[in-house]
Order: sequence, then structure tokens, then C-alpha cells
Amino acid sequence: METAEARLKRMRMRSWRRGTKEMDLVLGPFADAHLESLSEADLLTYDVLLAENDQDLMAWILGQSAAPATIASLLSRIASFAETRLSRET
Repeated sequence: METAEARLKRMRMRSWRRGTKEMDLVLGPFADAHLESLSEADLLTYDVLLAENDQDLMAWILGQSAAPATIASLLSRIASFAETRLSRET
């Protein structure tokens, strides 16, 4: 059985090593900032989200298509976090 610490470490690593740099830069900082404070339900949803294809995730984050209802709320929070983070850097 996976410990809580190992679970967060795995999720953080999968957030930073997605396959596309764009998703690394969206999910990685979110994971660093929020994984430890997510509820159990949100962690389960985040795990589902990590199994999704990067191209689909990017389309959902950019609003080009509708995200599945099961991950839409968390994905919206991730998109808001990324938008705020990027606006501060420019």
C-alpha cells in the first residue's frame, strides 16, 4: 500500500514530467503549491486528471473543449492558478 508521503511524491513527479513542457509548467507549480493541502476527494480527482492525455488537458484548460464533469472543478482551479501565476511573471 502506498503511503501518503509516497503518494504525494509520485503525484508531484508526474505533474512535472508529463510529456509536454506546457503541461509540466501548468501542473508542476500547482502540485508544488497545493498538493499537500488538497482534500482526499481532490487528491483522488487529481490522480484521475494525471492519467489524462496532455493534449486533452491543454484543450480543457484553454477552454477549447469541455472537461469531463469528474475533473472540471479541479481543472478550473488549476487553470486559474496557472493564469494568475503567469500574469505575475509578465
